[in-house]
Amino acid sequence: MEEILDRIRKFREDRDWNKFHTPENLAKSISIEAGELLEHFQWDSNYHKQEVSEELADVMIYCIHMADAMGVDIKEIILDKMNKNEKKYPVEKSKGNSKKYTEL
Repeated sequence: MEEILDRIRKFREDRDWNKFHTPENLAKSISIEAGELLEHFQWDSNYHKQEVSEELADVMIYCIHMADAMGVDIKEIILDKMNKNEKKYPVEKSKGNSKKYTEL
């Protein structure tokens, strides 16, 4: 994972794009790329795996940039959120159920 993070950061640094990567701009970029990802499913569930994979990668790359811009540790924030999700969605109440935690 560290190799991937280093490569993403180097790509940005080599182009001097860090100055554009504010949390606000990155949040917008994540939303835009997520919209492009969703566009592949606009009319049906058929999709081209390569094209969807590229859009998914764009979303994840911008998320990594945003974590950097905010100075947060990706592993730490994901593990913290998983801990919260496990409490909100205990297996015994949520297994096989798509209801929101407030409805369980």
